[in-house]
Amino acid sequence: MMYDQTRAQQPAGEPRGRSGRAASGPEPLLPSDERDKIALRLGHAINTFADTPHAALEEADAALDETSAQLVKALAELRRVLRETWQEQDAETESTELRLALRQYREITQRLLHL
Repeated sequence: MMYDQTRAQQPAGEPRGRSGRAASGPEPLLPSDERDKIALRLGHAINTFADTPHAALEEADAALDETSAQLVKALAELRRVLRETWQEQDAETESTELRLALRQYREITQRLLHL
């Protein structure tokens, strides 16, 4: 996941997608194909619960485990990229660039707090 400077420069109330069109909200932390795979696993667990409750619960547990592991990985990458935008700058870095990085930290943290 890359730091999107164009998106960071948008006012906080006007999120934009990669295409530049107004987005319905922030981009998901996980790619859609990964979200779909996990949702299918969870749906399968729910649908098979009546016949095999223990196996269904194990599958649901695995889906939750995979989701949390992928989120941790995605957040670590987001943080790494974001850090690079300000830690490797010299002391003369413009406050505007630092403000944009702070905005990204705020947006990410607020998203996590509202999960």
